[in-house]
This record gives sequence, structure tokens and C-alpha cells, in this order.
Amino acid sequence: MFGYSPRSAAKAYSTIGMETGVLAADPHKMVVMLFDGAVVAICNAILHIQAKKHQETIRSIAHAICIIESGLRASLNKEVGGELAQNLDGLYGYMVKQLMAANVGKDINKLNEVKKLLSELKGAWEQIAPNNANQANLSSPANMGAPKDFLAPRKSSFRSA
Repeated sequence: MFGYSPRSAAKAYSTIGMETGVLAADPHKMVVMLFDGAVVAICNAILHIQAKKHQETIRSIAHAICIIESGLRASLNKEVGGELAQNLDGLYGYMVKQLMAANVGKDINKLNEVKKLLSELKGAWEQIAPNNANQANLSSPANMGAPKDFLAPRKSSFRSA
């Protein structure tokens, strides 16, 4: 009567879980979720290429492109981010070109290259998570009991190459 199937129930559960994660996420976590989503879409595209499922391949690559363009690239603030934001913009543009070429040639190597770039960026992004800095300050024995001014400027741990 209701058309219940385990597959549709799992999909509904997954959708609700993702929506809850998005609603509860801070901006930093949202970017991590975008990286994860793009990597999953690329992994799906690789599986679809191997299975010779062309429509699904196109759909998965288009999804990855959408996440990069409408999520990661669109969230860059090039005025405030300066050179770093400009470099990321160029890198995201390169990724999109590689994904388009991979789609045309069904090239798994290009997909793996973009997946690796996204994974490396995600790792770097996770390293600068606001919670990582706060937890390091709070857990230090020298800082126990001393009030913290969380709005005070912090010394940057970023080192340029």
C-alpha cells in the first residue's frame, strides 16, 4: 500500500542524515562536506566507467563539477582571500577542465588526479579547523583555569612555501 522498500528507506534515511548534517554544520564543516561530496561523485564516476554505464558516468562527473563550481569555487572570497583565493580559484578551474576531459575520454587517470587534489585540499582545510586551534589552547596544562579571549588575534601557524 505504501510502496515500502529497504532501498527507499535507506535512501530516505541517508537524505535526512545529510540534511541534518548540513543544517548543523558551521561554514568550515560545510566546506569539508563539499570536498567529501565531490570525492564521492568522482569515485562513483570511476565505478561507472569501469561498469560501462555511460549515463551514470556523465551524471556523476556533472555532480562533481557542480560541487566544485557552485560550492567550493563560489564560496571563495577573492577580495579578502587575496593570492590564496586566486590560486584556489585557478586550481578549481583546472579541476573542472580535467573532469570535462575525463568525461569525454572516460579517463580514470584524470578522475584520480582530481580526486587526489580534492583529498589534499580537504586535509589542509581540516588542519586549519577553528576547533583544532581552540582545543589545543584549552588542553594545554599551562592554560587550564586562565580565562581565554577567543576574539583576540591569534598567531598564524600558516607557513608559506
